[in-house]
Amino acid sequence: MKRILSVLLVLMLLLGITGCGQAQAPDSTNKQPQEVKLDGTYEGAGIGRGGNIVVELTISDNKISGIDVKEHHESEGLSEAMNIMTEAMIATNSIDVDAVSGATLTSAGFRTAVKDAFAKTGADLSALVSAGAVETEKRESEYTADVIVIGAGGAGLTAAITAADNGASVIVLEKMPIQGGNTLISGGEYAAPGNWIQTEEGIEDNAEQFYNDILKGGDNENDPSLVRVLAENALAEANWLKDYIGMEFEDHMLFFGGHSVERSLVPKNATGYEMISKLTAKLDEKNVPLHKNTAATELIQNQEGKVTGVKAQYGNQTVTYNANKAVILATGGFGANLDMRVKYNETMNENILSTNTVGSKGDGIELAERIGAQLTDMGYIQTYPTCDAQSGALLYVGDVRMEGRSILVNKEGRRFVEELERRDVISNAVIEQTGGVSYMFWDESAMSDSGLAITHEAEYNGLILRKQLIKADTIEEAAAFFDIDAAELKKTVENYNQYAKDGKDLEFNKRGELVPFGEGPYYIMVSKPAVHHTMGGVKINTEAQVVDIDGNVIDGLFAAGEVTGDIHGTNRLGSDAIADITVFGRIAGQNASK
Repeated sequence: MKRILSVLLVLMLLLGITGCGQAQAPDSTNKQPQEVKLDGTYEGAGIGRGGNIVVELTISDNKISGIDVKEHHESEGLSEAMNIMTEAMIATNSIDVDAVSGATLTSAGFRTAVKDAFAKTGADLSALVSAGAVETEKRESEYTADVIVIGAGGAGLTAAITAADNGASVIVLEKMPIQGGNTLISGGEYAAPGNWIQTEEGIEDNAEQFYNDILKGGDNENDPSLVRVLAENALAEANWLKDYIGMEFEDHMLFFGGHSVERSLVPKNATGYEMISKLTAKLDEKNVPLHKNTAATELIQNQEGKVTGVKAQYGNQTVTYNANKAVILATGGFGANLDMRVKYNETMNENILSTNTVGSKGDGIELAERIGAQLTDMGYIQTYPTCDAQSGALLYVGDVRMEGRSILVNKEGRRFVEELERRDVISNAVIEQTGGVSYMFWDESAMSDSGLAITHEAEYNGLILRKQLIKADTIEEAAAFFDIDAAELKKTVENYNQYAKDGKDLEFNKRGELVPFGEGPYYIMVSKPAVHHTMGGVKINTEAQVVDIDGNVIDGLFAAGEVTGDIHGTNRLGSDAIADITVFGRIAGQNASK
């Protein structure tokens, strides 16, 4: 009994000690929240795709009242993501809002900058009381217009404006939060035979020559009738963009691979933003509604098979869009849809990055296929040869290649392909090199003359920060940065300079003017191929009408842009896409509005 009592006494003491310990320890769960005053203006920084993003965050009454971007180097158009996120942060009183689709790196950098600014308050993010979800734009359950355009990239905006000019009422649907599609993030160059700059420079060119270049570039797998329409209307529609839309062009051209002459017009600042911003302004002028964040899910047909409308999803709401006259598909290609790529071309697998926006999923192609549309050339998928080795994004600084002022070398310091060859030829050659990458080399005179470091300052700075581009005083120093054989690279440069002096490239017969490399600084940029354009899509006729599997026209359905196939054959020549979307966008808009 004594033993039992002793054990019980020890247990009671132990429990008492433990209990006392708990009672004396601070109880964080029962603490009353201490009110923190956050009001003030705070500065923070992050890194986006183009470099530093600096913001000023203003808090009033413990609520986010303003976010002012003091510095950024993001490309025009994509920087709109920061405005969208600012509105959402203010509306919800929260920093943790969704990134903007299609602008992932910009969104991440902006959010980091705002969080960094908030950290200066010394408080936890929980001090911001959420105001709930962002209130979305109100939508009716049903809309009616003469023409419904699906997709607000270059082709869709062009078609919508043209239809409106013809007196039709129009509504444009865009599934992304930002309009522009792949056109927005492209270089925006436009192939136009006989254009005003060619005339000034005495370059002889015509529609027939352009027609032959397109066919040859596509290995004659193109539909000649569609190519003829593109070639014969390209110049007129370039003038339409310049004179009616107000699109500005630089005073020089680029020489894209596969073209027989220099004919590619360059938009202001050498990006697709110039085209998209001017088309959007004209759309607004025409009072054409643009319904963003609205994904088309079904094409509606009547009993006779005519397409009479579209069903779409806007958040949790299903919306019906009735078309009195026609529907125009301008939804782009499927370069960002891995499953679809591999379905039609197994070599375009997960090992290959993509230049495309995340919205390029082939939605329109699948919508049309479900109602019997004929698909064509689906296995022809093009890679762009000189893309960001980390992200797959297009590299505008690399346009120095189309200026004819750079060479491509491998790890061994040697050239391995003609720099102005077709995209597919260069891409295939790059894949065979050590590491599956190429190194673009150029000198200070090329950089200075092209102005690319200024025009594309954001990209240039970002590449330097991410160690994808080096600027060095000597060839040896530049080569060492990427562990390239410096002795071989020097020999390659010497040989190229001799070719330039003699006026003949004895290794690869490079077309265009050969300009020798001069003094440093020298630049080397690493790059690799990435999926850029899908040549396949829905079959159309010369009136931009979609054709079914039996070759008959699907009444009420038109298409333009990368959603279509059979125009570029196996391979699209650089700068032909902008001509394509404009020419066939205009045709689709004209005919759909009749």
